[in-house]
Amino acid sequence: MALPATYDINYYRGDKYQFIINAKDQEGNDLDISAYTALFTIASSRGPTPSFSTSATASISGSQITCTISPTIGATLTAGPYVYDVQIKNGSANVYTYLTGSISVTLDVSEA
Repeated sequence: MALPATYDINYYRGDKYQFIINAKDQEGNDLDISAYTALFTIASSRGPTPSFSTSATASISGSQITCTISPTIGATLTAGPYVYDVQIKNGSANVYTYLTGSISVTLDVSEA
């Protein structure tokens, strides 16, 4: 697998934010990844010991990975930059990183 794609997110704290990744093979055909589990991790920095790290929701259906930052998870984020990645792994512990990037959090006005 090639290096993961990069997608930067602007997140407004308190909102639900959702995106879908379509897994494809090298020919561009849908890739059935339903036997895998997905991980969507948000952290303050890359590496083994960030000062902040949380798991957002990631689920798989067929060839799609649906990633969601819920208002509950979003409430744990303060203003500023974060990094994230979306990985899938199967029972034999093979790990594939599909997407990575940064998350810029803007504090909301209506709710704290």
